[in-house]
Amino acid sequence: MAPMNRPAAEGEGGSVTLEPAAFAQALRPGTRLLGLDVGTKTIGLALSDVTCTIATGLTTLRRGKFASDARRLLELAQEHGVGGLVVGLPVNLDGSEGPRAQSTRAFVRNLRALTTLPILLWDERLSTAAAERALLEADLSRRRRAMVIDKVAATLILQSALDRLRRA
Repeated sequence: MAPMNRPAAEGEGGSVTLEPAAFAQALRPGTRLLGLDVGTKTIGLALSDVTCTIATGLTTLRRGKFASDARRLLELAQEHGVGGLVVGLPVNLDGSEGPRAQSTRAFVRNLRALTTLPILLWDERLSTAAAERALLEADLSRRRRAMVIDKVAATLILQSALDRLRRA
């Protein structure tokens, strides 16, 4: 798996997110992080522990209208004591950004207007491929893989960010 350690910087592509160091400083102690793998049909979610050490898959939300998606995300964030969001940014292998990355940035911009939670965009290159590989190794059926792939990808995105934030 290629390294997923290049976070998107504030200001790149009009982003309103924080750099890793500023993101870490903006977090309240004892709060969890919520990882998001934003797709066109679903949003995979992962949750950290309160020490921000381990990411665990939470759920997969079926996408609908932005307002209802955002409401469900923010309700889950409040329910689980979330202090920040880590959103996977689907960057191309060459580092460029295509339509999926632009769509994710738009999602984050719209979400930003609804919350004061700090947001970190995280390079998710190959996270879905790594999740698929892990599920194949676990010998899950195609149907079961389809049900959990986004949640597993969100877990990989969040764990990668947690590892980087611990080193920061």
